[in-house]
Amino acid sequence: MEVLVWIGAALALLGIAGLVWSAAIVVRARRGGPDDAALRAQMARALPLNIGALLLSFLGLMCVLMGVLLG
Repeated sequence: MEVLVWIGAALALLGIAGLVWSAAIVVRARRGGPDDAALRAQMARALPLNIGALLLSFLGLMCVLMGVLLG
């Protein structure tokens, strides 16, 4: 089950990288100073990335948990 732990750790790290990337997109959009409608549009494009990254990190942490419990 050690492989499951390593796969889960890799998935969790990819998820965290996605969260950082999503946060960077939003910060860059807020500093750009666009009007409210453009800011909302940019944030709406970052939302699926954020949710996907959260899901990926959650699945990775669950894989780590299962690998530890079964191993």
